[in-house]
Amino acid sequence: MGEDRHRRCAAERSKRRLSKIPGHGATPSGPDNPRFYGRRKGHQLRDGRQRLIDEELPRLRMPATPVENLQSLFSGPVSDVWLEIGFGAGEHLIHQAEANPHIGFIGAEPFINGVARVLAEAENKSLHNIRIHDDDARLALGRLPAASIGRVFLLFSDPWPKTRHHKRRFVNAATLDELARILKPGGEFRFASDDASFVRWTLAASLAHAGFSWTAKGPGDWRLRPADAIATRYETKALTSGRKCVYLRFQRISDAPVETPKKA
Repeated sequence: MGEDRHRRCAAERSKRRLSKIPGHGATPSGPDNPRFYGRRKGHQLRDGRQRLIDEELPRLRMPATPVENLQSLFSGPVSDVWLEIGFGAGEHLIHQAEANPHIGFIGAEPFINGVARVLAEAENKSLHNIRIHDDDARLALGRLPAASIGRVFLLFSDPWPKTRHHKRRFVNAATLDELARILKPGGEFRFASDDASFVRWTLAASLAHAGFSWTAKGPGDWRLRPADAIATRYETKALTSGRKCVYLRFQRISDAPVETPKKA
């Protein structure tokens, strides 16, 4: 009984901490606005990581208003800005930020434990080129300027495998419109998944969109992870379980319209 009460009290403390974070719970979920992500909070954070959430996240959090100049978000000069949607535990985001110190990175992830891990890794590695959006990625997309992002990553996001949940998949005509709007001409959208249904869904939606072209020339282009990427924790788990992973790369067509054609 005492242990149960302790767990309830810890859960309540975690809920109170989350409620103090601006933006959490700001995007209502419903039939016309499905939620694309799962839970926001896992196990209780250790004191060191809670400190990062309390002290570092407010400093590195993306503004809650439209941003006109993305370079101004970073303390040093950056030659480009890349966006990772749903970075999970942050392995890929940290790797890319460390390998490309001249690039500014925006990571979008509502799961606070993953955010805390990225903050810890960024502090340990003295990375100053990462900014965080700890809420629904759709909010971040709407605040970014047109043609301001050089590369977008969507790696092993929730495939929502049940048919009734397909509308929750991040890739759809509306989000592709937004990605086409924020990507620079010639910019790249990278997608990876071990769910065959989600791969087919994304490929069909992207090929149907006037703003993107699939860059694959042969099977190796979708069977092999890009050379400059690393395996995420989820990808490693999928490969260990014998599941095949697929890696898709799409290029923003320079002279294509931003929005998909409306059906008659």
